[in-house]
Amino acid sequence: MIAIFKKELWSYFGNWSAWIIIAAFSLIATLFLFFFDNDFNIFDIGMASLQSYFVLVPWLLMFIIPALSMKTFAEEQQTGTLNWLFSQPLKVSDLVLGKFLSVWIVGILCLIPSLIYLYTVYVLGVPAGNIDLGMTFGSYIGMIILIAAFSGVGILASSLSQNQIMAYLLGVFMCFIMYFGIEQLASYKLLGGADFILQNVGFYQHFLGFTRGLIDFKDVAYFVFIIGLTLALSNHFINKKK
Repeated sequence: MIAIFKKELWSYFGNWSAWIIIAAFSLIATLFLFFFDNDFNIFDIGMASLQSYFVLVPWLLMFIIPALSMKTFAEEQQTGTLNWLFSQPLKVSDLVLGKFLSVWIVGILCLIPSLIYLYTVYVLGVPAGNIDLGMTFGSYIGMIILIAAFSGVGILASSLSQNQIMAYLLGVFMCFIMYFGIEQLASYKLLGGADFILQNVGFYQHFLGFTRGLIDFKDVAYFVFIIGLTLALSNHFINKKK
């Protein structure tokens, strides 16, 4: 698993793809938070808070994480190297876990430049330091967990696909449905009392608690279950390709 993890990380950073994705992610976030006239602009909000960043980032991750994960299995199958991996002395579960960890780590690294935003808001606050650090750090923890969930979904999409384009489109679709689609469907109140259950199936309600600085065991357990489920399904579908 460690060998696969190192190989995948090198494939991201060795050909500059990870650096380009991290730079693009940071540039888009910076433009929305400080330059574009929109609801996310920190100066327009007039509050020393990064909450608009934590509202914006999941939408960016819906496109970034599938771009990272689409090559994990779809490319291996497309180029024929998946059969070579099957001939090596490693378990499919190690293969899945190694690729998942590499996508997760690169996704987390996308958040590192946002520490500059945190410092900027901290300094510009009146008085300086007038920012809810508990809520901010809780949101960061939520983002790290959400990235893991998106990574699991992206790996599953790649394991189901024959090529990278299909893996990317399926990954974006699945991430969108899990984060926003289910939440919107529940908001229409079509199922009566079952709407609450449906609402808690998606990512949004569980992530919302973190953005308020609340680290609830139920939310953490939910994401751990989703990550475990997506990886188990990925393991199953890759085993069927042997």
